[in-house]
Amino acid sequence: MVSFIIEGLEVRYPFLSGGVIGQSVMGKNIPFVKIGRGQTELFYNASHHANEWLTTPVLLKFLEEYSESYATGDDIFNTSARELYNKASLYIVPVVNPDGVDLVNGVVPNGKFLSAAQNLAGNYPNIPYPNGWKANINGVDLNLQYPANWEKAKEIKFSQGFTIPGPRDFVGNAPLTEPEARAVYNFTRNHDFRLTLSYHSQGEIIYWKYLDYEPDNSRRIAEYFGEVSGYAVEETPYSSGFAGYKDWFIETYNRPGYTIEIGIGMSPLPLSQFSEIYKDNIGILVGGITEI
Repeated sequence: MVSFIIEGLEVRYPFLSGGVIGQSVMGKNIPFVKIGRGQTELFYNASHHANEWLTTPVLLKFLEEYSESYATGDDIFNTSARELYNKASLYIVPVVNPDGVDLVNGVVPNGKFLSAAQNLAGNYPNIPYPNGWKANINGVDLNLQYPANWEKAKEIKFSQGFTIPGPRDFVGNAPLTEPEARAVYNFTRNHDFRLTLSYHSQGEIIYWKYLDYEPDNSRRIAEYFGEVSGYAVEETPYSSGFAGYKDWFIETYNRPGYTIEIGIGMSPLPLSQFSEIYKDNIGILVGGITEI
């Protein structure tokens, strides 16, 4: 579905370009789209976690609104879209975990993958199925797959009882075992991203640090994001502070990387929150370009 939406946008707005960063476990494409022509490269991603799929339409709506504003010469969030376009090249991966998102939404067809996921869910009967599913279809949490103190993440999650594949919090058998995480990792290594935003839900929180790393301007930008969104700016809790994409990006590049937790309540968040979430986040999405 996301690929069709992107293709439609590319037809309407020929200045967009895109492609595929890799495939999921089930062989689905993981698409990306690029907008802008500036030398500064930026990266926004969403839906590492299956039941946080509402983050995907946030990025797609932003892409559509930005594209329309550029085409018509209008502003977006009181900023010239054409100035944004000339300043930076923004790469967007709207759905990192397509198999998991489809599982939560009930569109994985009957077959070996669905049966295997149901069996894995049975290992954790206290986690509701499918609404509690965060992992990829293999039962590995993709945002615990990056090589930033992965062993520490394993130690913490094993101590919490997440020792085998299941709906959430299983780190895998090693970093980057899962094709979706490898795709994002390699895509990042092949670019020169100056700032990254990773969209998750929920809590209305902006996480901006990894350990004692504090890249230049990262605190200032985080505080700006907080001002324009009304979200709290916090340090990541220790129990979930390792092996995430943001953690790896900050550790590897010493550049600003952020996890944005949208919305309030239990994931998956209801569509009824979407309008408010988008209104809260448009300033962050534009600010990622203007503030770097």
